[in-house]
Order: sequence, then C-alpha cells, then structure tokens
Amino acid sequence: MAEDSKRTPLYAEHVKLGAKMIPFAGFEMPVQYPTGVSSEHRWVREHAGLFDVSHMGEFSVAGSGALEFVNHVVANDVSRLEAGQAQYTVMCREGGGIVDDLLVYRFPERFRLVVNAANIEKDFRWIQGCLDEWEAGGVELVDESDRIGLLALQGAESEAIVEPLTPLDASAIRYYRFAEGEVAGVPCVVSRTGYTGEDGFELYCAAEAAVKLWQAVMEAGGERIKPIGLGARDTLRLEVGLALYGNDIDEQTTPLEAGLGWTVKFDKGDFIGRATLMKQKEQGVERKLCGFVLQRQGFPRPGYEIRCQGKPAGVVRSGTVGPSVGQGIGTGYLPSEWSAPGTEIEVVIRDRATPAAVVRMPFYKEGSVRR
Repeated sequence: MAEDSKRTPLYAEHVKLGAKMIPFAGFEMPVQYPTGVSSEHRWVREHAGLFDVSHMGEFSVAGSGALEFVNHVVANDVSRLEAGQAQYTVMCREGGGIVDDLLVYRFPERFRLVVNAANIEKDFRWIQGCLDEWEAGGVELVDESDRIGLLALQGAESEAIVEPLTPLDASAIRYYRFAEGEVAGVPCVVSRTGYTGEDGFELYCAAEAAVKLWQAVMEAGGERIKPIGLGARDTLRLEVGLALYGNDIDEQTTPLEAGLGWTVKFDKGDFIGRATLMKQKEQGVERKLCGFVLQRQGFPRPGYEIRCQGKPAGVVRSGTVGPSVGQGIGTGYLPSEWSAPGTEIEVVIRDRATPAAVVRMPFYKEGSVRR
C-alpha cells in the first residue's frame, strides 16, 4: 500500500472480514472479499450487499446565494429540486470537458454535493475558484468529506433489512429522494439513488459512527446480506450502463458525447460550459460513448483497441465479463457514423480481433440479457 493512502473508518472491519485491500483514489479499499467478485455481484442482484463508500467526497454549500451558485456550477437545474430530493449532474469546464459527475442533495437551507473520491481535492479547488469569481455573494462552501461516513445497502432485500432499524418509513423514500432520521440509533441521511441497478439506500452518518452502523446493518441482514467490494461495484454499474469517472468520462469528454445530454438544462440560463455545449448540440457530436458486446468469448479490458471496418476507431473505456449477462461487455467512444446499434466492430484482445457489436445500454435489465 502507498504510505500516504488514507483509510475509511471501516478499514478494520474489512480486514476482519478477509477483504483484499487495494489502493484506490488515495484510499485503502476492499476490492473483494473471500467469495470473489462474481459471487458478490450475483448476491447483490439476488439478495443484498453492503458497500463502504466512505471514500466519496461531500461538500456543503449554504447561504442566501447557494441556489444560484450551485446552478451556475453544474449543468443540471437544481432549482427544480424540492427539499428532500437529489439530482445527478455534471460540472464542466468552459470548454465543455467534465470536471466530475456528482449528486446534488437539497436540504431546506443548504445543498450537499457528493463527488468522486479521486476528485475531492480537484473538485474543491475548482468550486472554490468559481466562488472566488462569483459576484453575487452569500455563499459558504465547506469540505465535509472527512467528517462523513457513507454506506450503500443495495439489492432486492435492502428495504426489508433497513426497515426494522429506523423509525423512518423506508418504503416512503422514493427514488432520488432522502430523509433524515436514525438508523440503528445513528443519526443518518437516508437516500435512495444507487449505483448498481438494484433497489437500495445510502446511509450518510458521522464518520465516528460508521462502524456501529455497519455492524448493525450486517447483523440485521443476517444470511440475506454480504459485504461487497469495489470489484463487484464496478461490474454491477457497468451492466446497467452507469458511467465511471476516469474511465467513461473525464475532462476530455463532454456530457453530450457521453450520452449525458439529459443532465444539461440549456433553458435554465447561463452556467459554466453552456456556450460550448450549445454549439456542440447545434453542430452535432463527432463521437459518442457506445456500449458493445463481444460475439465470442473474451475479456475486453480498458485500453484495448476498437476497430471498425478494420480501421482504428477508439479504445475500450470500461470493460468486463458481466456476471449477470454472461458475456464480454464494454464501452468506448466511436465516431458518430459508427455508433448506431447493430454496427459491427472488433475489439483487439491479445493481438486478436474479436468480433463485437454496438448495442444500446443498459446491458442488463431485471430478467433480461442484452444481445
């Protein structure tokens, strides 16, 4: 492990459970437990899994100008949010490149921005720089990342597990909504967003209470629940076509190229990157993030070359053999003329061109497999 790697409050729990720990985004994180990635993946699809995502970053934005400022920084329209509602969005540079993708939570008197772990310092500097140039005033920005522990309970049995632990009506927390209350006696923000394609909850708590909360949820779950590592988190999210920053999106890609145009609300007024993105929308994108499936056995790893009609067309951005779909799947940016579903492509695996086809994502929906 890198000497400067950080540890989440749950590090000792992972070690006790036999997790394989790896450096990730500046943290020592569990990539898998003894049963392995595929087993953990299927367990979440069929039952429930508990993830430690305390490495994620959280920023508080408060003050009389908070709404206008957040709306200036992100591409989506946070003015549409009610208190108790969350929203997925992106932050862009003036040139349209994605600084990060994030969740925005609207509380009665503040906002919480939840950002990717690898981008915490970069994102905070970026937002602080935007604030330094903000002329309207009335905004207080605070990095709360080290103060907050975050657990994600995902899978079909999640609601049944969390319900007895809280006086909150978990069934009443709708998708992309949240409530505040105790879970196992721990004050929490309980949301329902998810990054696996399954039902579930995110439990935000004070960092010092994370171990108590983890142990209580694991005990309540009994035989229905297992701890899940980053490996299965990645295969789960890829099967349902969710982007991963650093793989599928980055500062060299725009939300329109990445299929995230739905997060860009041009009608809300000005925001950072609007002019560039509007021009790109009017002219059309030259490349698109596409999903593909292999037509024969193979493992399409990130960085592998993609060809179309024998010509270089891009590289694999995310790739795996999906445990639920049972075949090689992946993403890559392809020239727009080669991006239509059904387009035949090739992925170069170990110097061999493996036939594949462009498909619409997600690759997996409950009870179905993308062919």
